[in-house]
Amino acid sequence: MSRVVVVGAGVGGLTAAVRLARAGHAVTVFERSDHLGGKLGVYERDGFRFDTGPSLLTLPQVFTEAALDLEPLDPVLRHVFPDGTVLDSSPVHAEFLERIAAAMGDEAAHDWDRFWHRARRIWTASWRSVLRKPVTPASLAALSWRVGDLAAIAPGRTLRSLGRHYLRDPRLRMMLDRYATYTGADPRRAPAALAAVPYAELAFGGWYVPGGLGTLATVLASACASAGVRIELNTPVEHIETAAGRVTGVRLGDGSLVRTETVVSNVDALTVYRDLLPEPRRLTGLADRSLAGFVLLMGVRGETPSLAHHTVFFPSYYDSEFDTVFGSATRRARPAADPTVFVTRAADPRVHPSGCEAWFVLVNAPRHGTGWRETDWRRAGLADAYGDHVLGVLARRGLDVRDRLVFRETRTPADLAAATGAPGGAIYGTAGGLMRPVNRGAVEGLHLVGGSVHPGGGLPMVTLSAQMVADRIGPA
Repeated sequence: MSRVVVVGAGVGGLTAAVRLARAGHAVTVFERSDHLGGKLGVYERDGFRFDTGPSLLTLPQVFTEAALDLEPLDPVLRHVFPDGTVLDSSPVHAEFLERIAAAMGDEAAHDWDRFWHRARRIWTASWRSVLRKPVTPASLAALSWRVGDLAAIAPGRTLRSLGRHYLRDPRLRMMLDRYATYTGADPRRAPAALAAVPYAELAFGGWYVPGGLGTLATVLASACASAGVRIELNTPVEHIETAAGRVTGVRLGDGSLVRTETVVSNVDALTVYRDLLPEPRRLTGLADRSLAGFVLLMGVRGETPSLAHHTVFFPSYYDSEFDTVFGSATRRARPAADPTVFVTRAADPRVHPSGCEAWFVLVNAPRHGTGWRETDWRRAGLADAYGDHVLGVLARRGLDVRDRLVFRETRTPADLAAATGAPGGAIYGTAGGLMRPVNRGAVEGLHLVGGSVHPGGGLPMVTLSAQMVADRIGPA
């Protein structure tokens, strides 16, 4: 029986741990914090329960290590556009086309249907050639022989340009642009391959886990226990020890050495190659961080029938938001004055008291820090002032709940960085695209999983990264 150390108890780390333990390895997970799940956080107060991380589950067929009770969402998402148009997405393509036609006209529905067929080609090519396979020189060479796959994925083309090619209605373009933010990217720079994201979300549906998505961490922890995985909380790993180009162990925060020849890191790749195993060459490109998020957790009195489970309120000028939160060579990043506002409100009675609602409100935000493309979210008064501003934005868009609040709490990128170790509070590690850091580490015996590495961010991709790494390590 070989010993495997997993660094970090996020979804990727726990999934890899379960899979490796079932394959006969002796697995120990070291987690720096006092809880499991990583960014899959949960916060409870006064009978309210909030998911503080992911709020939507897609590709349920991926989660083979966790037996989940799932409820389908329809609409998957309600879109509220600046002109007042409301469009509910549907997991049934024909139904969605009818909804688009009713809200925007037959031409818009026709355009979306054309785009949908292209998105399906992109998804099929990505699923077959990229998303379930480790990126290696051999896999890239194999992809290059599939001319059809390359043509579908359209390397070098942006998601924005793809939308302009297929979609004449600016509201549909705006809807498509938002999917770049699923990977923390700017749609004007994000690859066209990200059209696979809306296809996957709508073709396979969006799902809710009763009690909240934090339940996923509990289910994975139970699977770990059944498989014999040992989990050590409040136990940071300070360094990955190596000799002669391979892993020899991990050095814990108390100075002790745990010997192993196999380490699976569920830590952001930037942290791995900057702190745990300094490798300056591997840091190239990792400075291009994804956007972060500013969050309001709100207990709200009464009911709000105008909200779906997930509702997004778009700004009048989307590009201004991206210019602001990403910054530029001549313009410092800052919180957006007119942001897109994403509201999650589950009807589930398990997450709020009777007669109330639990709201998770998210806006795109600059990363935490003092650099030109960052914002110091620890600056006195900033979080509360911006929370007031976001509520004002919602009020101007027809959803004023300021007189219905039971309480309001903020979560800034600085808070996410402190809670999960995500540098700057960047949600997805590097910004967008399919070419992220590879899963095979810089030395023999080191493997990387999670949203900062291939195949990307989001619960399904994180889970796929863990499954790929566990399969690569193989049975004991």
